[in-house]
Amino acid sequence: MLPSSSADLVFRADDGTRTRDPHLGKVMRYQLRYVRMTDQLLRLAGRGRAGLRPPGQQDWSMDLVHLEGLWGWDLMDLTSDLAALESSGRWAVVLPYAGPPICARLRSWAAQPPRASGAYRGPDQARWRSSLNAQAYQGGVASIRAAIAAGTVYQANLCRVMRAELPDPTSADLQGLFHLLSSGNPSPYSGFVRLPGVNAVTASPELFLERRGNRLRSGPIKGTGANESDLQDKDRAENVMIVDLVRNDLAQVAVPGTVEVPTLMQVQQHPGLVHLVSYVEAELIEGSGWPQIINAAFPPGSVTGAPKSTALEIIDQLEPASRGIYCGAIGWIDADAKTGCLAVAIRTFWQDGSDLCFGTGAGITWASDPVAEWQETELKAARLIALAGQTWEGDR
Repeated sequence: MLPSSSADLVFRADDGTRTRDPHLGKVMRYQLRYVRMTDQLLRLAGRGRAGLRPPGQQDWSMDLVHLEGLWGWDLMDLTSDLAALESSGRWAVVLPYAGPPICARLRSWAAQPPRASGAYRGPDQARWRSSLNAQAYQGGVASIRAAIAAGTVYQANLCRVMRAELPDPTSADLQGLFHLLSSGNPSPYSGFVRLPGVNAVTASPELFLERRGNRLRSGPIKGTGANESDLQDKDRAENVMIVDLVRNDLAQVAVPGTVEVPTLMQVQQHPGLVHLVSYVEAELIEGSGWPQIINAAFPPGSVTGAPKSTALEIIDQLEPASRGIYCGAIGWIDADAKTGCLAVAIRTFWQDGSDLCFGTGAGITWASDPVAEWQETELKAARLIALAGQTWEGDR
């Protein structure tokens, strides 16, 4: 049962009436806790109900997003109630992997930002520390392989969170980092979100959910290499597993018989690496909207595993640091047009206090080699961590 207002509890973790998916109650218990979000978000932003900022804050701390080529600002509404996404207006949406949704309706959208960005100076590469070192990560891979051998899971995604202190709080405008990533690592779902409760930049290559009227589309990525020759049978098997999971997720809100896979294991080139990408499409069943779609598909299958509920239990046991926004979703929704696009929040930086954070991970199957999986997490992080260590002097 979805809440009637943003003051209600958003996700009732054990409420099986919310979905036809028998595993989803367990999924939400791990990912989306009981919260009353609107007031909490305002407190995170240091605001009162009147929307006032503490004196002395930088001008660049204004609410601002950049999603699919458009800048958005002028915050009108802030809620964690997914039902609001079926109301009106254009929304910026952040669905943290661990934490409640952030849905912000913005009044103004344009091709140019309302003001210039501030300065950004990133941390040196040597300052980054990881929630799992190489030995611990490889031990986690071995644990997942043992679970696969026992028949409890087929595949699980093992991630680690990296963090480094930003060297200068007066030069910490992540809008500047967005510019650095856009020029140095262009991606199809790049974005910047600075809203109450979240300050993040993404260079995501992966489509989580796209809606065009009653048509749904998802583009899971499974299989990564420095070049196409690096892709192995293990990558292809992993891709097929997750495609099947996404098919089952979308089937919960689809007209029977309309779920299809028009593209399977397409090799896509991205800066510094290649991915295997598949696409799953479906026709949305009448009466289903964004709350039902998100409840059926979240968290994304490509960053969890199969079966999803069991993979989430393993992730919870093996990962010492919360993923936070990482492996969730970031994007926009136009409630009037019944359109929207949410990307999987991978290749994503976010601010946590004075720290800049970044997540990286790999999908683990029986064929996984622990050393190779660690190296894959390094490959995914290396280029972006280097870019994040650069300086942006601010728009002039």
